[in-house]
Amino acid sequence: MPVPDAWIRLGERLTLGRDPFGRVPLFWMVREEILWFSTQLRWLVALQEQRPEISVPGLYGYAGCSYVPTPWTPIAGIHAVPAATEMCWQKTAAGDWRTASRRYWQWQQAADQITEEGEAIAQLHTLLQSAIQRQLSHLPGGKVGVLLSGGLDSSIVAALLVQAGVEVQAYTLDLGEVKESELPYAQQVADFLRIPLTSIPVAPRQVRRAIAATAQALDQPFGDGVTVPFYLLNQRAAADVDVIFNGENGDQLFAGWTNKPLIAAGIYHATQPQGGTDLSQHYLRTFHRLYGYERQAFAPDLWPQIESCNSLGWLDDALSSDDCQDFLHQMRRATLMLKGAQNIQPRATALAWAHDLQVRSPFCDIALSQWAFRLAGSLQLQGSCEKYILKRAVEGWLPPEVVWREKRGMGVPLTTWCFGGLWHDLGRWLNPATLRREGLWHPQLPLRVVKRQLGNLQGRRMGEILWLLVMWQMWRAEVLGDRPTRHAFDHPFWLPYGVWDFLRREVLNDS
Repeated sequence: MPVPDAWIRLGERLTLGRDPFGRVPLFWMVREEILWFSTQLRWLVALQEQRPEISVPGLYGYAGCSYVPTPWTPIAGIHAVPAATEMCWQKTAAGDWRTASRRYWQWQQAADQITEEGEAIAQLHTLLQSAIQRQLSHLPGGKVGVLLSGGLDSSIVAALLVQAGVEVQAYTLDLGEVKESELPYAQQVADFLRIPLTSIPVAPRQVRRAIAATAQALDQPFGDGVTVPFYLLNQRAAADVDVIFNGENGDQLFAGWTNKPLIAAGIYHATQPQGGTDLSQHYLRTFHRLYGYERQAFAPDLWPQIESCNSLGWLDDALSSDDCQDFLHQMRRATLMLKGAQNIQPRATALAWAHDLQVRSPFCDIALSQWAFRLAGSLQLQGSCEKYILKRAVEGWLPPEVVWREKRGMGVPLTTWCFGGLWHDLGRWLNPATLRREGLWHPQLPLRVVKRQLGNLQGRRMGEILWLLVMWQMWRAEVLGDRPTRHAFDHPFWLPYGVWDFLRREVLNDS
């Protein structure tokens, strides 16, 4: 039986809980001695009589990670229940709420580590097939689809569905002329498995039309570039199917490509003298957002509050070595708790639910996840080959070019879009007059990014930072109803046309 996504228990106490993978968010607040809770942030925002106040720690977390880390939310006074946590409330005799929380689940390194390759492969086959059967046994009925990126994890899910005898329709993105398109690999997998594949074109025109609806669907600000493409992917799938499968959580479980810089950071950290850069700072830098650029990024009047935040304290539990002694297990645990449970999983759920799709993530399986913490590091990462044992286990299920190719991730061409088809939209979305009025971001931050004046951020990172800001502003407009100011004279890119055209061409050529 799958673990429930979220639950509520009533008795002498009220208990709210979330599953270890964080698939469904859960928010709460207290107003006039009444405890309110909801899976939708907007519903609690609607109950506030005054204009909502932005949470400074939540904003700081978003700037560094592209999502708001729990237990914060973007709104002061509204809190989030962390994944794998139960929170209990009980009324006292004085009428106040007494609150207690406990983390009921820990990702822990097993004492008996599997080191033999054949044993691991045999067990993994069984675990993967059992995981897909558990997902299929609780389907509501109707047609089944799979989001097929062309990467290893989603391809494995598609193969498992075919092996289980499911008639499945695959969906993938067509991002146009990008340097390293995943589309040919998705088509190769679909042809190999003999399943139909529908590709969904995504270009600036489609992004412009769907960005507001995406912000509404997400409910919280998520600044990754995949959000609008995934919204369109789910939208198209909903026209044909009722349930959508994905390959999310594979990277987190099997030491995928996101862990490589962390391994290097761990080696570096181990050789640092006392007082050297710590692991939390290394970890935040792997997000490639605004950590380290705070003075240039935030409004000057907000800086004292930013500076007083416990900026790295929320990482302590996830990066602790108490439950995982080996560094690779430690990093996988952190990635499950942070990038998985706080970003990837709730985002995937929100985008599917927006189109009335049931979402299934077979890699979010408790038995499979527990077993992954029994794998010796040599079976997870061999030299530069990540997910080694997973690849060995499925090399007969898929084309070898898909199994053994180097992971690149979904190359959403944000910089090309921002400096190309979305260039004039940026002037409306990131107008300095609006930023100045809101008093959160530095009004000149977009200009600093465009002119390459924000540290050494260049190339694809420029588009990622601009998109981070755009999605925050879209969230404010669509969820809070805080529409941008329009002042043509305060256009962020208001310079002689020839100057801006030169800058744009220079960036596009580099990208």
